[in-house]
Amino acid sequence: MPAKPTGRSSDPQPGQVERTCLVILTLIAGGAALSWGAEILTPPAMALFLAIVIDGFARVLEKRLPWVSKQAALPVAIVLSLLLFGVSLFVIADNATSFATKLITYTPRLNDLIAKAAGIAHAGSVPTIDELLTRLNPSKYLGDVAKGFQNFASNAVFILIYLGFILASRRSFERKLIGISQTREERRGAMEAFLRIRDGVEQYLWVQTVTGLMIAGVSCAVMMIVGLDNAIFWAFLIFIAAYIPIVGGAVGILAPTVFALIQFPTLWQAVVLVGVLQTTHMVVGNVVLPRMQGESLNIDPVVVLLSLAFWGVVWGVAGMFLSTPLTVIIMVVCAQFDRSRWVAVLLSADGEPGKLRDRKVPTPPEEKAESKSRARVTQA
Repeated sequence: MPAKPTGRSSDPQPGQVERTCLVILTLIAGGAALSWGAEILTPPAMALFLAIVIDGFARVLEKRLPWVSKQAALPVAIVLSLLLFGVSLFVIADNATSFATKLITYTPRLNDLIAKAAGIAHAGSVPTIDELLTRLNPSKYLGDVAKGFQNFASNAVFILIYLGFILASRRSFERKLIGISQTREERRGAMEAFLRIRDGVEQYLWVQTVTGLMIAGVSCAVMMIVGLDNAIFWAFLIFIAAYIPIVGGAVGILAPTVFALIQFPTLWQAVVLVGVLQTTHMVVGNVVLPRMQGESLNIDPVVVLLSLAFWGVVWGVAGMFLSTPLTVIIMVVCAQFDRSRWVAVLLSADGEPGKLRDRKVPTPPEEKAESKSRARVTQA
């Protein structure tokens, strides 16, 4: 008779294999669906992102300004946000026109730099900027450029429409979330998960805004000192790029440096810019940013890079802006449930996603109302 096998088999159980295959297929199907529906899903996702920003801004106004009531906080936040958006558009339009005008005067300097680079690389004769433009024939791309502006305008309109509906229905969202749950424990867990998601995204936005302002302020001061043209325009672009992890920092360092090489006949301005900008990004990224974030996000840097690549491929530039907030949402949701906790473990920086699940959150409004009613009944 054959001997009976002793001990546990090292082969994976069928249930584990099926679950792993199911997860892989789900990820592939989900990525394909997100990419296929990018034009449909991107506007509401951006609108939800802006709604979280405005809602957090409203609660800050209500908390910091005693004379702003709870009913007036949201309208005031919307008006201030529109004013900031209008000022941003004015700064971009005004400086972009000046930038385009001065770029034409940089053509001789750019031709000289190309010739010197070709000489160092022993590339022989290289075409000038005018010759390159003649060969490329930019006029044939005008149709694509116009179509791009049209798509941007239409997406902006849809984003504003979605934003209006999301802000109008935000009060009923909490009641709907509670109504889905059957027991009191489920209602409390659902509300706590929602508040943790909101707080996590708002914490990320707050940290990126403050650190972006730090980097943009230092960059603007240095660019004004060395005399770089359109310093305010570059500082604004650096601030916007700060919301894109990794890539934004590289753009904020390289773009002003390259244009300093084009504008100035000497190299010391570009050397000063790249040195100061690189040092600023290193100090803010390695000292200030970790202290401000603390354990609020707890996302692995590799996951940040992979999410940037994934959402950038799926949704383009909008996906790059939303990559970290979407990862925060996925991580917080997965940390709430035991069956999906392993996903949060993989996404976390220290392998302890329970910090998100166990983090204290404000008492849900419905719980406060229920506690007050019970207290009144007890007193009666």
